Amino acid sequence: MSTLAEALAAIRSGPQGSQIAAVFDFGGTVVDGLPRRSLARRLFRRGDARRAALLGGIVRGGDDGDYVRVLQAIERNWAGRSESELEELGRSAFRREIYGRLFPEAWQLVRAHQLAGHTVVLVSELTRFQVLPAAERLGIEHVLCTELAVHDDVLTGHTEGAPLWRAEKADAVGEFAAAAEVEIGYVYADSATDLQLLDLAETPTVVDPDPKLAEIATERGWPALTFRPRLAPRPVDYLRTIAGFAALIGGALVGVLRKSYTGRRQAMADALMHDATTATLAAINVRLRVVGAEHARAPRPAVFLFNHQSQFDVIIVPKVLGGAVTGIGKKELANHPLFGPLMRFVGVTFIDRSDTERAKAALAPVVSTLRNGLSIGVAPEGTRSYTPRVGPFKKGAFHIAIQAGVPVIPVVIRNAGEIAWRDSSIARPGIVDVAVLPPIDVSGWDPAAMDDEVEQVRQLFENTLLDWPQA
Repeated sequence: MSTLAEALAAIRSGPQGSQIAAVFDFGGTVVDGLPRRSLARRLFRRGDARRAALLGGIVRGGDDGDYVRVLQAIERNWAGRSESELEELGRSAFRREIYGRLFPEAWQLVRAHQLAGHTVVLVSELTRFQVLPAAERLGIEHVLCTELAVHDDVLTGHTEGAPLWRAEKADAVGEFAAAAEVEIGYVYADSATDLQLLDLAETPTVVDPDPKLAEIATERGWPALTFRPRLAPRPVDYLRTIAGFAALIGGALVGVLRKSYTGRRQAMADALMHDATTATLAAINVRLRVVGAEHARAPRPAVFLFNHQSQFDVIIVPKVLGGAVTGIGKKELANHPLFGPLMRFVGVTFIDRSDTERAKAALAPVVSTLRNGLSIGVAPEGTRSYTPRVGPFKKGAFHIAIQAGVPVIPVVIRNAGEIAWRDSSIARPGIVDVAVLPPIDVSGWDPAAMDDEVEQVRQLFENTLLDWPQA
């Protein structure tokens, strides 16, 4: 077995440039398979054969008969449907089901190859309606998959050419490499049905291989990686999360009461955040492992920037930063039955992201808050991401820091998306890694021309996620 760290190091130290191709199989390698039984029950209840056909093929393993049945279901249930309808169905399925199955480890490998300048290719026996939404989120430009015949924007119910299964998948990758004039340096796959694809690579790597492929990989000395399975919440996780929300409320009340004798709102707000976050993390059995904690304490005040993938980031960040900090949140959170009252008590500023002028006006008092000594926590992406990939940064937080004369401090969160998926309120137990990086002086930035500087900060987040600092 190899480790992910070893694989990433080999990519960084190996040949660089677009003449090297890195090929990733989709199902079982980039995205974990959806459980067959629970998926079938959900889709049967919904009565949506189109959706069942779309998701039914995203499973681990499978033989020739399994693939034939998947392809027949796709052809039968999608015939007569428009391309635009299937594209929207695919995007919807990604947002609801598939994104939670993306392996964070696969993202790290994809991103490492991209940073090495490699030509990254995603290949699948499935269709573009299933694969393309994930490729777009991962920033993968080249996608090879089974094509469906279309006439006047309507699917005919047949494939266009041979399905990309076994030798046909390998042939498609070989043809792409010849046309693009690239060398197939790396291939990642999980199934013995992709043996011919793996044989194309100078460095074939198996990912959680099926028994037959594992035996072949051992015989040939191929590296093998193990990814953590993307498990759906269990009944005990629901119970633990309910206990966590109860602990959040109880801890908040205790914190306020504990400091009520001072008569100072800020002292009560700091105690609220400390006791509420401590109790919640204990109840859901989540432990924080922090690197660079000294930067969370000084300098103060500061604008703390954090990458955002989980609803529980609003618990994690205050716990790491301690007291004398508040935040900026989207307007919708003000009406949240649980987080809304707590966020209002600790002085969070709510902004309407749909109205740029109102958002700018709402941020004006934040500068005064900073000048009065209170730090601010901000998610510059503006929304939670579907993958560990860090999205584009909005500039509002940087403008605030410049106007207030304070530094920005990156707070990089790893694994929060595994504790709770993007759109899920259910938490699983585990460890969340947090790296608080050194402060960045923005006093010399030109507010009218800081695109490059903001992008450098965003890239700093991704670099840290790919090469985690040691304690």
